[in-house]
Amino acid sequence: MGAAIQLNRLGYQNIAILDREDDLGGTWHVNRYPGLTVDVPSTTYSYRFEPNPYWSRLYAPGAELKTYAEHVADKYDLRRYMRFNTVVDGARWDEEAQVWVVTLSGGHTLRTQFLILATGYLCQPKKPDIDGIDSFAGTVLHAQEWDDSYSLKGKRAAIIGTGSTGVQLIPKLADEVAELTVYQRTPIWVMPKLDFGFGPTAQRLFAKFPATQRVLRVSSDLFMDIMVTLAMWRFRQFRPVNRIAATIGRLHRFLAIRDKGLRRKLTPGYDFGCKRPTLSNVYYRTFNKSHVHLETAGIERIEPDGIVGKDGSKRPIDTLVLATGFDVWESNLPAIEVVGREGRNLGKWWRENKFQAYEGLTVPLFPNLLTQASPYAWVGMSWFDTVEYQMRHMDRLFSELQRTGARTFEVTDEANARFLERMLTLLDDSVFVLGNCANSRSYWFNGTGEAPLFRPTTVRQAVKEQERFPLSDYAIA
Repeated sequence: MGAAIQLNRLGYQNIAILDREDDLGGTWHVNRYPGLTVDVPSTTYSYRFEPNPYWSRLYAPGAELKTYAEHVADKYDLRRYMRFNTVVDGARWDEEAQVWVVTLSGGHTLRTQFLILATGYLCQPKKPDIDGIDSFAGTVLHAQEWDDSYSLKGKRAAIIGTGSTGVQLIPKLADEVAELTVYQRTPIWVMPKLDFGFGPTAQRLFAKFPATQRVLRVSSDLFMDIMVTLAMWRFRQFRPVNRIAATIGRLHRFLAIRDKGLRRKLTPGYDFGCKRPTLSNVYYRTFNKSHVHLETAGIERIEPDGIVGKDGSKRPIDTLVLATGFDVWESNLPAIEVVGREGRNLGKWWRENKFQAYEGLTVPLFPNLLTQASPYAWVGMSWFDTVEYQMRHMDRLFSELQRTGARTFEVTDEANARFLERMLTLLDDSVFVLGNCANSRSYWFNGTGEAPLFRPTTVRQAVKEQERFPLSDYAIA
């Protein structure tokens, strides 16, 4: 949607937004599980050019993010471009015609001058490969495929997964079920959540005087950017900041759980920042409830009526909840097969030559292609920061095409190599390289131990660089 808004600003109108779902909103349309909220302040998790004065809380519930997406689509008249229930199988560059040929399921094709991949890092849910899982005779609920019609009241339930989704979901499950068993593979850093509501008076103030909300946004933006930069990207120089964050997490855990054995099981064995931390004031306290059990020995197999742990214990259940996240590296980067010039397959090339993308957007031998969820694209913690710096890049790049009357752009090998080298050098100072991340099992790392999702700079740096990257880094013809 951000890319379409930018293209409109540049005068492009012949746009198709293809979406496999039946409505807009991406993750905020697909996810409907109980307890769903944004884990970045709502003031930061929104477009700077389109603030929302009507958030109900600093950390808004998921339904409000969906409503915000609908508002943006309607205000900027984007629905006219959207084609829902449309699955893309792949795309191939036609060198002779100088266009992308996009293949849709069912055999239909589209031909387009420019192709933008906006499929996200977290678009393919990962279902655990556990022996016997298909034999389970009860109800299986996946967090990303939640069944609102199913009642958990009085059920004996188990949930697999204690990542960000699990942290939000587990307290809500505990309020409903008769018994809840939580199967944890890797503990997560859970930080206290400074959350508060915005009543009607505050909302009217934000709407009438937008500057008041901008002050709050500047505060949340700065806090998020400074913490990520110092605790993660400048770990070598500011290791004490990382230690302070970890101390806050430990104190939060200590105050919520007095049982030493239980607290030990919930203590991460890796440095803060190796794995996405999350925020909650109720997650730890949930484990103090008598009907909530934490299992950390691992799962041996699943039987029709329950789960057998590696320690031989069996938990009879009738409902299995999967909060096992997404398959980032096998089926998300890229989410479809993309073949560029000289037959270069994007997914294959990334896996054989390191994941890489110039300014987190473009790749050599892929003319007129922008890939938004790509290596070294994610900056800050709010995805909107990434989208907006990419919109600035598009503005300069497409404006140059229009100025010169050109039809194609392609980043040069030299510019791409230079950018990759700089990202790798910056990562040498990060917690990913210098910290203790071996036991984190973080989706931020790929199978070879690299962490190429993030752009290890401040948000401000990423934005500024879009104003001064050399246009000569592109072959424009």
